[in-house]
Amino acid sequence: MSDPAITLYRLQACPFCERVVRKLHEYDLQYRSRFVEPMHSDRDVVKRHSGVRTVPVIVDENTGVTMAESANIVEYLDATCGEHGVDAAAADATVAGEGS
Repeated sequence: MSDPAITLYRLQACPFCERVVRKLHEYDLQYRSRFVEPMHSDRDVVKRHSGVRTVPVIVDENTGVTMAESANIVEYLDATCGEHGVDAAAADATVAGEGS
């Protein structure tokens, strides 16, 4: 099985990170969790990917999107995976016989 396309950089017991986790589960998305260091100054891996040291950060290899801030991430997931998102439109096309 291949690695999930989505990587979530997060802290243990972070309420903002958990908000993103709930949304990923809501859409039944596979993702890889990368727990980061508690100290901001030690979060070099997050900074390399997103330019910031705050979490959560999501990297979606399917779309090339990297973003921080839980509200932005939830909005992105709703837009791309929600009822009217890209994934839903692709599923509707497949059901209608238009997809592969």
